[in-house]
Amino acid sequence: MNRKILASENLQIRRFFSLDTRAYEEGALSSKVKELLGLVASLVLRCDDCITYHVIRCVEEGVSDGEFFEAFNVSLVVGGSITIPHLRRAVERLEECRKLSKRDRSARRWGMR
Repeated sequence: MNRKILASENLQIRRFFSLDTRAYEEGALSSKVKELLGLVASLVLRCDDCITYHVIRCVEEGVSDGEFFEAFNVSLVVGGSITIPHLRRAVERLEECRKLSKRDRSARRWGMR
């Protein structure tokens, strides 16, 4: 879908997509930490598509289960109990992701980004 959106050649959309991609590149914070931040924000904002994307990226970045669950806890503290259904789906995605091979785990394969 992103290819179709970008094919519109709308400059503002292209710039936003680029900004989003570049925000997760290595910098003062590692890509791993930035993906965890994205996951927490996605849980608090209750965006299941974003949660799926960031779970996949976190697994690709080598996030441990302990790190995931600490991030999940931060999401609960910030977002409150309304985030619990999204937390459940995040854990389901994590379980699915852990079962897949590295090749199949790619965010692109899931239709994300």
